[in-house]
Amino acid sequence: MSIDQASWEAAVRHLYEDGCAFNATGPRKHEDWRADVLAVMERAVPDPRGWIGLDDTADYPYRTELPAFPFCRPSFRADPSRPLTPADVGERLHEIDRASAENLLLALTDDGCTLRNLERFTESFEELQDMTRTILARYGDTFTCYTNVSSVGHIGTLNFGKPMGWSPMTFYGEDCGLVVVSDTEVGLFWAFGDI
Repeated sequence: MSIDQASWEAAVRHLYEDGCAFNATGPRKHEDWRADVLAVMERAVPDPRGWIGLDDTADYPYRTELPAFPFCRPSFRADPSRPLTPADVGERLHEIDRASAENLLLALTDDGCTLRNLERFTESFEELQDMTRTILARYGDTFTCYTNVSSVGHIGTLNFGKPMGWSPMTFYGEDCGLVVVSDTEVGLFWAFGDI
């Protein structure tokens, strides 16, 4: 599937503009992609193609002390100023398959990490899935996907019919996300609940 800037940005805006979201892509510069994820979280790198993402937390006052806000270390209440490390990222993410990533992108359209979020859209489920495929097509054919979300009894696959849980990555009471890793880029797609 071939995509262009206009179709990718339109899909991102349409799916995520009504939620509290962080969607950004950065360059893949390190063998350990987790270091590149941190650079995107800290807003330290521009989108390599100049494409527009969404960052509903960009103007929060906490950003002056915590460049990666809202992303934080585990047990952030103990030392919120301590920077994240690649190990922190790796401890909270696990790999999922492509079908799970497509559904997760839909579940991230609002807080709750559920496919019931789709009720507010006028498009069919298939049309919304086409938008997620447009988003993922940016990363080529050989990308891997990681998330902090899990469903009971499933490893590597998310079952949205089962109870969902997540490993906290942010200051928010709820945060669910997807990391897409290709040979040249890393993309982050995150949704936040109440702080």
